[in-house]
Amino acid sequence: MVMIRHLRIVLIFALAACGSPPKMPAQAPDEQPTAQETAPQADSPESPESPASPQLGYWRYKIIAAANAEWVYFGQQTVVIDGDDESIPRVGIWEDDDHDHSDRINQYWRAVGKYRLSGYDCREPWSAAFISWIMQTAGVPKDLFPPSSAHRLYLNRLLANAHDPFAVFMPHTIQQYKPQPGDLICATRSKVEPQELVETLPDSLNSRLHCDIVVQTNGRTLQAIGGNVRNSVSKTILTLSPDGYLQYAGQRPWFLIIENRLD
Repeated sequence: MVMIRHLRIVLIFALAACGSPPKMPAQAPDEQPTAQETAPQADSPESPESPASPQLGYWRYKIIAAANAEWVYFGQQTVVIDGDDESIPRVGIWEDDDHDHSDRINQYWRAVGKYRLSGYDCREPWSAAFISWIMQTAGVPKDLFPPSSAHRLYLNRLLANAHDPFAVFMPHTIQQYKPQPGDLICATRSKVEPQELVETLPDSLNSRLHCDIVVQTNGRTLQAIGGNVRNSVSKTILTLSPDGYLQYAGQRPWFLIIENRLD
């Protein structure tokens, strides 16, 4: 079994994959869920590191619990980003590793009306479908968070309500607001320099983007879960500024935070 596990890690980097391989070889986890294991339910997070707590408020608790459950089901892949450096200390289960996890991604796509796509269509970016499915699973009404196959589609809806004091999802630049559990943090997929990051909210977005769900903050450390991150549902660990703000990251240039005001 140990030899098979090590062989799998070698094959991950030797064979052509739909997504970009990690920059550095990662160590295989000692144990990880198999494709046959049942995914934890969103209302009962089973990760030993799950920060979800009723003190967060009902909706944020449900969102974080759903994200943690999917992360556990996909083998708890972990990505660490520190400035321009990225490492993957724990490799999980990838989108096209087996039928069960490919079918799971089909469920994400169904949340945005694309019924034929699955994990085997791994050239189709599914991170927005993942966010939409999480919101749907947590029970967030569609009129509050519209399911979308691209991040810019739901973000433009939220940006249009940025001046509404009663908006439940409030956009902020990374300079304006400190991220909290249950929020979304968003980055552009384009390479930009720190001085090019927006300091005021744009009216709309028309570029390729990526968003993760913040599941935990602890001092200067933030943990966020997203889909289609290095071919899996991954938890990304970031270092915040001394004041608790998101910092520029060359691997993922964060520029926008969606504050979750749901109770």
